Amino acid sequence: MAMWKRIAIFTRRYMQTDFKLYKVNMKYIRNLHNVDDKVLSVSPQVGKDNRVFIGIIIVCGIHKYCIPLSSPKEKHKRMKNSIDFSRIEVEGKLLGVLNFNLMIPVEEDQLQLVDTTIFKRDRDNIRHYKKLCALELEWCRTKSEVISNKANVLYKKYISDESFAGRDRCLNFPKLEAECKKYNSRTERGIK
Repeated sequence: MAMWKRIAIFTRRYMQTDFKLYKVNMKYIRNLHNVDDKVLSVSPQVGKDNRVFIGIIIVCGIHKYCIPLSSPKEKHKRMKNSIDFSRIEVEGKLLGVLNFNLMIPVEEDQLQLVDTTIFKRDRDNIRHYKKLCALELEWCRTKSEVISNKANVLYKKYISDESFAGRDRCLNFPKLEAECKKYNSRTERGIK
């Protein structure tokens, strides 16, 4: 099948308006962190082993990228939306943030769909977390065009070596894409 047909099929499959939440494989995240230390750490040595890398998937160029959803920190209350950052606000409340500068290349094998369905057996903290995820996801869906545009503009500026504010905060996208390809090649051959 021609490359452009595969891209078209893939792009339709991951319509930028129908975002879903995905959890990214921790071993893969650790591998990327070894290549670029700006990748959000999930290392037990720095007390981040309980951190879960969750985000939405978008297409930048021909690559799938996961834009991480993060919990709001005190500093986020003062930050304004920019080319590499968006605040997720619902009814004036800051629920979370999207860090476009920290988006990582991914493939299907590294992703696990996050189910936000609330079950009777769910504990209160799990119910609260699922409700929060559902609200953040709904916000992302209503802002899908802005999110897609922002991610692609940032990506294109970075790979074109264009100078812009925040460039130094971005991950090295081409370097991580090469590592993603290498990681998937090893995984397909059964090498861990």
